[in-house]
Amino acid sequence: MLIITLQRKKCIGCNYCVESAPELFRMSQKDGKAVLLKSYEKKGFFTLKTKAMHLTEKAMQAKEVCPAKIIHVKII
Repeated sequence: MLIITLQRKKCIGCNYCVESAPELFRMSQKDGKAVLLKSYEKKGFFTLKTKAMHLTEKAMQAKEVCPAKIIHVKII
């Protein structure tokens, strides 16, 4: 299982995550911050749990390019 977490409150709106993983991220029209698609929110953290392991490489790329370091990827 692939678990991706976004700490959206700290997003600086650089759009790098969307460029590297458009399947997983979009930019909000309202506030210009990243949105983790199909995620749920709990205490400011947006989490996506998926069995789609083919997204692992894209998620890792998004994590690496994020200058705010607010994307976390875990494989279990």
